[in-house]
Amino acid sequence: MENKLINEKSPYLHQHANNPVNWYPWGEEAFQKAEQEDKPIFLSIGYSTCHWCHVMAHESFEDQEVAQLLNDGFVSIKVDREERPDVDAVYMAVCQALTGSGGWPLTIIMTPKKEPFFAGTYFPKRGKRGQAGLIELLTFIQETWQENKSKLILEGHKITNFIKEHAQETAAGGADDEDLMEKARDYYKQTFDARWGGFGPMPKFPSPHNLLFLMETGGSEELGMAQKTLIQMYRGGLFDHIGGGFSRYSTDERWLAPHFEKMLYDNALLILAYAKGYEKTENQLYKEIVQRTVQYIERELTDEEGGFYCGQDADSEGEEGKYYLFTPGEIIQVLGEEDGGAFCRQFDITAAGNFEGKSIPNRIKDAQYEQMPSKDQVEKLLEYRKKRTWLHKDDKVLTGWNGLMIAALCRASRLMNESQYLELAEAGARFIWNNLQQDGYLKARWRQGEAAHAGTLDDYAFIAWGLLECYRSTLEADYLERAIQIGKRMTEQFFDWENGGCYLYGKDSEQLIIRPKEAYDGAMPSGNSVAALVMDQLAFYTGEDSWRQAREKQWDFMRGKAAGHPAALSFFLWQMEEEQSSSQLICTSQAALPPQSFQNCNVKILQVTEENRKKMLTIAPFLSQYPIPEKEASYYLCRGQRCESPVSSLKELEEKYNL
Repeated sequence: MENKLINEKSPYLHQHANNPVNWYPWGEEAFQKAEQEDKPIFLSIGYSTCHWCHVMAHESFEDQEVAQLLNDGFVSIKVDREERPDVDAVYMAVCQALTGSGGWPLTIIMTPKKEPFFAGTYFPKRGKRGQAGLIELLTFIQETWQENKSKLILEGHKITNFIKEHAQETAAGGADDEDLMEKARDYYKQTFDARWGGFGPMPKFPSPHNLLFLMETGGSEELGMAQKTLIQMYRGGLFDHIGGGFSRYSTDERWLAPHFEKMLYDNALLILAYAKGYEKTENQLYKEIVQRTVQYIERELTDEEGGFYCGQDADSEGEEGKYYLFTPGEIIQVLGEEDGGAFCRQFDITAAGNFEGKSIPNRIKDAQYEQMPSKDQVEKLLEYRKKRTWLHKDDKVLTGWNGLMIAALCRASRLMNESQYLELAEAGARFIWNNLQQDGYLKARWRQGEAAHAGTLDDYAFIAWGLLECYRSTLEADYLERAIQIGKRMTEQFFDWENGGCYLYGKDSEQLIIRPKEAYDGAMPSGNSVAALVMDQLAFYTGEDSWRQAREKQWDFMRGKAAGHPAALSFFLWQMEEEQSSSQLICTSQAALPPQSFQNCNVKILQVTEENRKKMLTIAPFLSQYPIPEKEASYYLCRGQRCESPVSSLKELEEKYNL
């Protein structure tokens, strides 16, 4: 059997293309059908590497009885949340408002006018242990629609109006920056797990921007909290000790048993966090972890043309984590009796196991955890694991997630002097520019040669950030020029000039029942947090007053959002502190100086040479005030609102201003 999803590019939608459910992709065809046939819409949102999405699919969407109910009484729509984060965000807000929580698979039932009257997440086929079943739910709603449709339509109106009113709430008044940061630090101190690292009860999420904030704004206590968390995440099973990279979150307090899906964005942010940890402490372990994570990304999640894929599944052959688990016999079979036995002791691989009778390799009990395993042994086990079972890969290229990885690789390359990281970042930036951009407008997703779906705020903000990081790592004007072009489209399409803040989707995009402004940093930083960073940097790089005005409105909006719970905007607070403490340097010279000269400085640089002067004056006309000397170079350093007198050498700059 095939349904309407067969023509879609999304791996998640393709997973459901042969369901007996008559699925439609999100689009007018489905809504017109619902209007014509007078049926409610059953909307199911998920993603291809989601374990519970697979469970619900196998239990219900592959089941003839459920399919018959859906096909007879509903028009069914499947959405890949990674392709359509706008649709997901709107209806996730509904679910959270109605139930107090959310997650995937997301289940929404709504009118043909897209107004929801029921929301939930996973449902078993039939009710059990007090949980409603999908069969009972669908039967009840179908009967109610036939007998008292007006009641459901009225409920949909009420819910939609409530969500609209909530979306239009303005941020609280401005707050003192240091007060916001102090309250956020206090929150982390109160929720910190001193034994195992991390914050709050299980499940534990890495939330790398929390660690970046603590390392940037705190003292020795905050740095210690971040270091404890970085080390324990590595020691547990959250880190893949065989193949490198990190899983999405830990189901237990020790970081031992992860939810085994690996996502591009998590690994990008963790590269940032471990690179920052290395900068702060020079701990070689952090450098090794970054290296192994980048190797994983390059090996498993990089397209041959340079783009980065979404992630890998938690399930293999229908079992969660099967790909990652080992028995002592397998290790000894691959490595031999002596080496295999030593490896098992080092990585806690036992006959009893630590996860459903088998073992997740980990170093929680290993006092020598800083000693890296033999590369030869790891490579042998990796090859064995690949041959043993298959692991699904979501090979979409998402613009926003690529922006995060590009930015992370650039920063890691500067902090660790690793040129290959920059090469990967530049290849990713070229891929996005060539395949997902036209005249500064972005598409959200690429797969198998097709770019689709209008870019959201995250796509524009994250890619602009990635391009700015490429410029800081190379000082090539083309990257800066492209970042400005994307930034201008971002403000045109998303920015609220009256109240500050950026909307999730653009003014020219499909208009949904609400147009939210997302401010809080979740598994990923919010688009608004990164937009604040982009506006701030472009204000310096261009010297244009319009960027300064946008930055002030954006920062005031974010400060207002942070007032109630500052720790929920940790990425914004991290970047605000970093930007306010950074220096600005204008360098003029006959020939370009190598970017490596400035790599270890927390400084934003504009470099003007005879070769790039024409382009740089187009980007930043104020640079016409800075002459190029006939010999040597001139360096103009600014800190805060004050500029220092120029100097003529890097050595003098370093000695005089302690850079």
